[in-house]
Amino acid sequence: MSQTPSKRRMRGFEPASGLVRDPLRKAGEARGFSVTRLLTQWAEVVGEDIAAQTLPVRVSYGRGGLGATLTLLTSGPAAPIMQMQSERIRERVNACYGYNAVSRVVLTQTAPTGFAEGRAVFRPAPKAQAPAPDPALLKRAEAAVSAVSDPDLRSALAILGQNVLLRAKRAQDRDQTDKDTLKG
Repeated sequence: MSQTPSKRRMRGFEPASGLVRDPLRKAGEARGFSVTRLLTQWAEVVGEDIAAQTLPVRVSYGRGGLGATLTLLTSGPAAPIMQMQSERIRERVNACYGYNAVSRVVLTQTAPTGFAEGRAVFRPAPKAQAPAPDPALLKRAEAAVSAVSDPDLRSALAILGQNVLLRAKRAQDRDQTDKDTLKG
């Protein structure tokens, strides 16, 4: 009786990206996206200005397998502008693929709220702003590296020290929150 080998489990926490990688890849491939980066990092691939106006919906391949068609969802007023940008979009998408995968870009006009796709949001989420550094932690980190004579090294070490102290403070705050939750 031989047992089939099971997947090796990681020790500790797994990165969230590892947990959603396979389901995301399968969902993307069902719509023709062999490169999931095209979906997950659309704004980085085509640029903020185009990503704010478009949403990739599908990549369909012809009978020969080469020369795919990329279908983009856009609002009615933005469609003519995006049509003029279609060559730029095609070049950037092909750069993402690494070869000339997409030969045509097709725009589908819709209301900003979308139809079958649910609410289509054309703006990517804003990037999170880093919280302002705690002045007490900054002073503590600078005091720890004050003996270093090289100003560039001293600055780098102060930033490193601040990050280490900030991480320790966050962990302490998180532990305190967990204790308070268990009590209540």
